[in-house]
Amino acid sequence: MSEREDLVTVARSLYLRGYTFGTAGNISVRIGERVIISPTNSSFADLVEDGLAEVDMDGVHVAGPKPSKEVPFHLAVYRARPDANAVVHLHSCHATAVSCLADLDTADAMPIYTPYYAMRLPCLPVVDYLPPGDAALGPAVEAAAAKSPALLLRNHGSIAIGRSLKEASALAEEIEEQAKLHFLLGSRGRNLTAEQVAELRRRFQ
Repeated sequence: MSEREDLVTVARSLYLRGYTFGTAGNISVRIGERVIISPTNSSFADLVEDGLAEVDMDGVHVAGPKPSKEVPFHLAVYRARPDANAVVHLHSCHATAVSCLADLDTADAMPIYTPYYAMRLPCLPVVDYLPPGDAALGPAVEAAAAKSPALLLRNHGSIAIGRSLKEASALAEEIEEQAKLHFLLGSRGRNLTAEQVAELRRRFQ
């Protein structure tokens, strides 16, 4: 399967399973010094292989329709994490709701309830609110992405990063499902202890 075909398949799967809606979110894959990204105002449901945008690592539009306005933070992720080849940005309901909470730990947005969440990311940092497409999002996301392969944008949504589209999309789903638990449990939740988390990371990272 080509990278373009993979991007279309992953995007449609996320849409059909309710992780994105309308024209919300964007998705990209890096191929060498080029980045293939969903076009501006496009739906994950309707992407096609020959309808994707292409930019170089400086953000210059080189092929296809106009790219997503969020190109700068996709490129920032790839600068911060040289091993990354895919970025999935969603406005999924529960993760976005976490990003809107008034009392939010911006160094690590959610408690750790489950082993796989603990194993997949060291923390969930939160980037301060900036308007979509704002040039300052690039440097802010780059700093956060250096700390973790997943982050939240304040009052906006999530960014998940992977070595492949499969890995990035799975992490995006993990964030959304953990956020559902966070709201379902509320004050009744029992977190994994620091010792339990450390042991999971020792065993599986």
